[in-house]
Amino acid sequence: MDMASHPAPINSRAHGPAQRVRWASLAQDPAEANAFYAPDMLCAALDHLTGQPNIRLIESFDNGELIGLLPVAVASRHGRLPIPCVSNWMHEHCFFGAPLIRKGREIAAWRSFLAQLDAAHWAPGFLHLQGLDAAGANAAALEALCVEQRRGRREVHRYDRAMLRSGLDADQYWETHVRAKKRKEIRRLQKRLAEMGVVERRLLTSRADLPHWCADFLALEASGWKGREGTALACQPGEAAFFRSACAAAFNGGRLHMLRIDLDGRAIAMLANFRHAGGAFSFKIAFDEELGRFSPGVLIELANLHAVQADPAIDWMDSCAAADHPMIDSLWAERRTIVQYRIALHGRGLARIGRTTAFALANAAEALAARLKGQS
Repeated sequence: MDMASHPAPINSRAHGPAQRVRWASLAQDPAEANAFYAPDMLCAALDHLTGQPNIRLIESFDNGELIGLLPVAVASRHGRLPIPCVSNWMHEHCFFGAPLIRKGREIAAWRSFLAQLDAAHWAPGFLHLQGLDAAGANAAALEALCVEQRRGRREVHRYDRAMLRSGLDADQYWETHVRAKKRKEIRRLQKRLAEMGVVERRLLTSRADLPHWCADFLALEASGWKGREGTALACQPGEAAFFRSACAAAFNGGRLHMLRIDLDGRAIAMLANFRHAGGAFSFKIAFDEELGRFSPGVLIELANLHAVQADPAIDWMDSCAAADHPMIDSLWAERRTIVQYRIALHGRGLARIGRTTAFALANAAEALAARLKGQS
C-alpha cells in the first residue's frame, strides 16, 4: 500500500490542475457520493473558505492510483472539552462528511488514512468524524478496520434527517406521503399566489443565466433573517465567492440543479442542489419572507419534488436539513441516519500515550455527562 507523504497545511490556491484531475477521476466512481468533497465544491471551498491555517488533504494511493481523499483540520477543542483533535473538515456550508473513496477500496483507503494520521506529528488526540451515513460504506469499513486493528471507536452522536428516495413519480409521492389537509392548503396557497400576478417555475438550463441566478439567490437570501443576523452568504465576500465558484464548476460539469419561482419576473423562492454520482444534496433555499403567507419555501420544495422525480440522473436527494425539521420532514418520508464517531489514533512513545489518554478522557467525560443528565 502506497501512502502519500504527510500533507502540508493548505494555502490559497494550493490545489493545482494535477490534483484536480486526480480528484475528478476519484469522484467518478465513489463508494459514497459526497458533493461537498467532490472537486466542484471542495476546490471552491479551498479557494474561498480556508480562514484557518491547519487544513490538510490526506490522499491514499495504491500502486500509484488515488483511492481516497480525506480533508482534515486540527481543532483546539472537542465540543466543550479542551482536548485537541483531528476532524474531517466540515466548513459552515458542508453538510456531509464522507471522504471520497474509490468504490470497493474502502478498507484499503481507511487503512492508509489512519496509518498516516498515526504517523503524523501534527495530529493530536484522536480522529473526530462528523457527518457520516450510519448505513454507508465508510461506517462499515471503519467498523471492520477498527475491530481488526483493535482500535478504539466510539459513536458520539446520531440523528435522522429527511431524504427523498422513491420510485414513485412526483404526483404519486405527493398523494402518498403528504397529508390530505396539507395538500389542500398548498393548492389554496398556489391559487392565491396566482392571483397576485404571473407565477413561473423554472429550472436553470442556460450557462448565460448562471451569474444572474446566483446574484438573485444571494440577494434573496440576504433579504431575510439570515441577512439580518449576518449569516447569509452575501454577508461575507468569501462565502459569496465560494457559492458562485461552486455553482459555476458544477454547472459546467452538468451537476448543478437550481430552481426558482418568479412572481411577475421577480424571484420569490430559489433552491440550489448539487449532484454527485447518482445522488444530489440540497444545499441552500431562499425565499421572500414578505410573502411568507403563501409558504414560498414549501412551494419551491414542491417544484423541487417534481424536478427531482422527473430527472432520471437523480436517484435520491439528501435534504441536508437539521433533525426534526418542521417543513421538509412533513414533505419527504425517507430518512438518513447521520452519525459522528471518535476514532482512536495510535503512534509511538509519548505520542501514543498522549493520544490514548485523550481518547479515554473524552469517553469518560461523555459518559459522566450522560450519567448526570440521566439523574437530573
